[in-house]
Amino acid sequence: MIQNFVHFTTKRNKLNITAFGVENLSKAPCLIFVHGFKGFKDWGFGPYIGEYFAEKGFFALSLNFSHNGVGDSLTEFTELDKFAENTFSLEVEELTEIINLYQSNFFGKTENKNIFLLGHSRGAAISLLTASQKNEVSAIAVWSSVSTFDRYSERQKEQWRKNGFFDVFNTRTKQEMRLNVSLLEDLEKHKNTSLNIENAVRILNRPLFIAHGDQDLAVPIKEAEQIYDWSNKRITEFYKIIGTGHTFNCKHPFEGSNEKFELLLEKTFNFFTNC
Repeated sequence: MIQNFVHFTTKRNKLNITAFGVENLSKAPCLIFVHGFKGFKDWGFGPYIGEYFAEKGFFALSLNFSHNGVGDSLTEFTELDKFAENTFSLEVEELTEIINLYQSNFFGKTENKNIFLLGHSRGAAISLLTASQKNEVSAIAVWSSVSTFDRYSERQKEQWRKNGFFDVFNTRTKQEMRLNVSLLEDLEKHKNTSLNIENAVRILNRPLFIAHGDQDLAVPIKEAEQIYDWSNKRITEFYKIIGTGHTFNCKHPFEGSNEKFELLLEKTFNFFTNC
C-alpha cells in the first residue's frame, strides 16, 4: 500500500513524502530514497524503487526536499524561487528530520530499528553526510554519487559572487534554474567540516554500497572510486556497472526498467539484507 504524507519542518518548510509498503511498517526495516540535483521523488525510477523494495518486504520512503523546485504538481519545476535558495546544509537538515520522524512513529509504530539510506547523485552525498552524523542509520547505498560539492571553477565563483546568482540550464525541461550565492556561501563556510564528503566517509564505519555506471558523463566514475578509496574496505562494496550512464539507462517519464537496472536493484537489496 502507498500513502502520501505532508510534513512541515522546524523551519516551516513543506516536505512531500511518499511511503511504500505501509503494510510492512510494523516489522520491516525502513529504506529512505534521496533524490539528487534537479531530481524529485517521482522522477523516472523513483516510484519504481519504492514499489520494488515494498514488494521485498521493506517500508520505503521517498521525499521531495522543500527547495528542490518541485511543488504540489510533484513532477514540474514550479518553485524556482525556492530552488534558487536551496543549500546543501538544508538538505542534510531535512533528511535528518525525516529520520527523526520515522523514529518518533510519525508514519506509524514500528518495532524494526534498521534505517537504510539509498541516495542518487547529489542525494547520495547528502545521504553520506547525514549518516555520518546519525548513528541510527544502519547502512548506506550510493548510486552515481558525487565526491565533492565544489564543482565550480574560481572564475565561475567570482562571477557568482558578483552577480549574486549562478544559472544552470535544465536540458530536459529547457528551464534556466538559478542558484543564489547562498549555496556557494554554504559550501565555502562548511566545506572542511559538515559538508566535507571525504571526512564523512572516513568516519562512517557503517556498511556502504557504491554503484556507478562506467559511462556516467554527469558524474565521472572516478568520483565513486574516490569514495571507495576513503571507505572502510572491510564493510564496503563497489559495483561498477558497464555500459550505463548517470541514471542506468532509465528515463523520465519512466519507460520501464532494464536488465542492468534490475541487477542494480537486486544487488542493492542483497546488500541491505545482508547488513
